[in-house]
Amino acid sequence: MKKLLLLFIVLCTFGCKKYEVSFEQPTDMRLDNLKLEVLLDKEKIQDINLKATNAMPGYETAELPVSDEGKHLLQVKVKDTIFSYNVKYPEERYILVTAHLKTNGKIYIGILKQQYKFRFRQ
Repeated sequence: MKKLLLLFIVLCTFGCKKYEVSFEQPTDMRLDNLKLEVLLDKEKIQDINLKATNAMPGYETAELPVSDEGKHLLQVKVKDTIFSYNVKYPEERYILVTAHLKTNGKIYIGILKQQYKFRFRQ
């Protein structure tokens, strides 16, 4: 029984290596139904559809796997543009991605990376 408990603790400790990526839902209605493709090391991981709101922005969270090395290339593809960011685990475990519409009509993806969880107001 002790061996089983020890195995469980080891698996929980080393098996929970993931990036937590939060995508901010925009407040600009022109970004409603915008599709983001999330790529990790140039492999498609997930599609995110942004839903614009007039109230406080919401957040959609995704968990991305981490390799043994812990260094990855996070890419966000919007229409025909790819935004690339280097991320390191565990220094940059929590990531916040936001979409903005510039005055010239181009979409920009911003990113915040930190070691601790973001605090969102509900």
